[in-house]
Amino acid sequence: MKLDLFGVQTDAQPFAEAIDRLAAWSNEAGARRYVCTCPAYTLMMCYEKPQVMAAVNGAAMVTADGMPVVWLQRKRGVAAAERVYGPDVMQALCERTANLQVRHYFWGGENGVAAALASRLKAQFPGLQVAGSHAPPVAPLGSEPDEDAIRRLNDSGAEVIWVGLGSPKQDLWMAQHRPHLNAPLLIGVGAAFDMLAGTKKQAPRWMQRTGLEWLFRLLQEPGRLGKRYLIYNPKFLWLAFRTYGW
Repeated sequence: MKLDLFGVQTDAQPFAEAIDRLAAWSNEAGARRYVCTCPAYTLMMCYEKPQVMAAVNGAAMVTADGMPVVWLQRKRGVAAAERVYGPDVMQALCERTANLQVRHYFWGGENGVAAALASRLKAQFPGLQVAGSHAPPVAPLGSEPDEDAIRRLNDSGAEVIWVGLGSPKQDLWMAQHRPHLNAPLLIGVGAAFDMLAGTKKQAPRWMQRTGLEWLFRLLQEPGRLGKRYLIYNPKFLWLAFRTYGW
């Protein structure tokens, strides 16, 4: 079900239900959907920036990527809500669609990461159809869609395009490019590229379950992630208490 959190229309759902829907959408001819995986930071970006709010609310599915978002969904009455986390979504959907002629394209990450990710997933799921991979140059999002990107992705024949540009850039990119891409499904998964390619470590499951993944990632990359977690995590908690009494 759709559940409003600070104006963002999130999907409160069990993980298995989300994968069932994504698998059905992945080869639905003529469909034009995109999916945003939404941790607390993305919720705060939506709250602060109307263009991010519009991009995320344009998605067909907005998953609870972090446990604080899940807890807030449960607080608001959806007891069945579970974490629908980018790396887990990628692995589950690749496994589900292996041997089904669903072609996957990996768009994002630093140089070599997308190719390494595709290779690892192909080894893990031998029937997986890989349409291609590409690490676009690191640059601000342009005011117009990238014609080279559109041509490259459409020529690949991909049904699923995994977008790893980091939030909120990947959410804005998907909203901007969705009308021009033939693939039925785009999914923004951020750090899943690095984690599943093996270039960065994932937090232990116990830290993920207890909502401490942010601390694990902060200790790995304090310079890059300091503002994200040390400023926006408290903002999220303050807003949650003020709005929902949590």
